[in-house]
Amino acid sequence: MHRQNSARLVVLAAGHGSNLQAIFDAIDAGALAAEVVLVVSHRADAHALVRAQTRGIATAVHTLAAMKAQGGTRGDFDAWLTETVAGAQPDLVVCAGWMLILGEPFLTTFAGRAINLHPALPGAFIGKDAIGQAWEAAQRGEVSETGVMVHEVVADLDAGAPIAVRRVPIVPGEPIEALTERIHAVEHEVLVAAIARKIS
Repeated sequence: MHRQNSARLVVLAAGHGSNLQAIFDAIDAGALAAEVVLVVSHRADAHALVRAQTRGIATAVHTLAAMKAQGGTRGDFDAWLTETVAGAQPDLVVCAGWMLILGEPFLTTFAGRAINLHPALPGAFIGKDAIGQAWEAAQRGEVSETGVMVHEVVADLDAGAPIAVRRVPIVPGEPIEALTERIHAVEHEVLVAAIARKIS
């Protein structure tokens, strides 16, 4: 570990960055003995980058489309990501809204040091739009709850060992927007708890 008083975090994010903000808020409140040293995105328009830049935190962005337009391959992108993250010497890599499958170079380099936030219970609603999958299943009477987990990053999608899990009931007749809002609130708490557990 490279940290002395605080753990070095690299956050991979591609969206609005509300989970990144939850990390910032926990650090500011003294609830998380960590510092975010780099935020990486595969989307140039990700608001998470703005949140990081506002705090003076280094950012790196490269889109897969741009890589391919320059004659590169997915393997080149994976190598770029691995080298970029490794250069920041993280104690922990946090995937919070990262929407690309991580390649073998990354998985090997950061084995045991990378975690992912996924809005579902372990083994349920794998992949994209897990909230939508759960809500639709509830409309069919198949489930009455969903949840949020943070798990270790492994080669299989959303299949790593859970670090923190929280169940979220699905209210009958609840619109998907309301469920989404409730899940996002839980995500913030579970992510911070999982990071604290990993760096303790």
